[in-house]
Order: sequence, then C-alpha cells, then structure tokens
Amino acid sequence: MPEGPEIRLAADKLAKVLSGRVPEQLDLLLPGLERHAAKLQGKRILSVQPRSKAMLIHFDGGHWLYSHNQLYGRWYVVRAGKAPRTQRSLRVAIHMRDHSAFLYSASDIEVLNAAQLQQHPYLSKLGPDLLDPQTTRDIVRQQAQDARFARRRLSSLLLDQAFFAGLGNYLRSEILYLAALSHDATLRDLDAQAPTRLADIALDVTLQAYRCRGVTNDLERVARLKAEGYTYSQYRHHVFAREGLDCWTCGATISRVDVSGRAIFFCPDCQPSLRGR
Repeated sequence: MPEGPEIRLAADKLAKVLSGRVPEQLDLLLPGLERHAAKLQGKRILSVQPRSKAMLIHFDGGHWLYSHNQLYGRWYVVRAGKAPRTQRSLRVAIHMRDHSAFLYSASDIEVLNAAQLQQHPYLSKLGPDLLDPQTTRDIVRQQAQDARFARRRLSSLLLDQAFFAGLGNYLRSEILYLAALSHDATLRDLDAQAPTRLADIALDVTLQAYRCRGVTNDLERVARLKAEGYTYSQYRHHVFAREGLDCWTCGATISRVDVSGRAIFFCPDCQPSLRGR
C-alpha cells in the first residue's frame, strides 16, 4: 500500500495538471458513484490535497472527490489522448485540455460536502499528518507524549493513523531502527526522552522519504553506494526488506519478524529487545 510520501508525490503530480482548471470531461466509473458526477461537472478544481493515505480533490461549489488507494489503487497522469498501459480497472477519469488523470483499481471513492468531510470515518480520526505543512515539530512531539498511546506496542502504534498519519510498513521499520527502539516495546517502557526522539525521527524520515522519493537511508551513504553500482532497491533503506544482509552501521545480520501479518525488519544489535525475542 502506498504510504504518505508516495501519496503526496502523486498529489503533487495531479495538482500540476488539475489545480485551477475546469475539467473538459469527468467520468466517475465506480458503480454507485456515477450519480454524483453532476455535482462536479463544470466546476473548477481548487486544490489537490493528500491526507495520510487518502487524496482529496477540492471542486468549486463545496464538494471534494475523496479516494483511498488501499492496496491496489493508483493515479496516472498522461498527455491528453493517451491512456496508461495497465490491466487495472478504471474508476475515475479527469480530462483536461493537455493532460488526463486516471484513477485505477481503488474501491474507496466518494463525493463529499463540507459536513461529510468533517465527519468522515477515516479522515476524522487521523492524527497529525507528518507531511502536512501545518504540522509542526511541537505537535508531533505532543502526540508522542499523549498518555492514550503509552501502553501500545510500537509495532502496532506506528501503523495506527490516529497516532501519526501517513506512516506505513517501510517507514515503521526505518523509524524504529533510527530511534534504536525495538518493535516489541511500548512508549511507557522507554526513558523519558524516547518519545521526543521517536517523534523527531518519524517526522524527519517521512520528510526525507517524500523529498528523496522513498529513500530513507543516510544520504551520504546512498551517494557512495550509487557510485559503487548499487541499485535503488539495494541502497534505499537502512533495514526494510534487507533480511539476511549486514546492518550498514554495525555489521550484524538484519532480521525479520511478522506481526499481525506485516513484516518488520530490524537490527538485533542496534535495536535490542526489552522482552527478548
């Protein structure tokens, strides 16, 4: 599933071709959605905004096209008259004079008014979005110190969008590694400075992943590895998807554990368990 950085990158691409313009044609093809098309036809698109792992396209007149990619959804932007090469199912098509935007395979798509937007069961429960320009470091630190989350295992907490919005599986492993924290710890297990450290690293890693297109590894190391011929998948991360390889920092073998069907990658030396594995 795309994580916050990938959704914001997709929003940036959509905004370049959609924002400030009136679509020449708008097709809502998900069954049951087509009846809402009249609310958006002929209306100027005011903005494209990511929220956590969702996308909001704001139309003049007070409506938003909400979509959540879930596992298989994907936006494409192509030149007008072209179509993406894909076997996915088309859900939304927005045609401008020069470009078209297509949403394929997503099944969670709605047209919302302002009241529905505020009450939406996904959006209304989100914690601070780490890639929202309005999210300050102090806001993120306060969230990490909130007593509501103190008893939660970090393995599940970092995937809870009510804690930090936009995190997913690869960011979870990378944040825990850089914070030198074990996935089986809870916030109340840690020293007094750890929640602040966790918050700062979560914000910094997520911002880097957005700015560097998914790269979370140390950037000086990345430059060296690229010069040595390493591929993107080989130099991209500290620990994620590197099971059986050496830790870049200490040389220990990267391990993997599955928690609730989701893989966590970690260095057993850099991230010692508080409970034993």
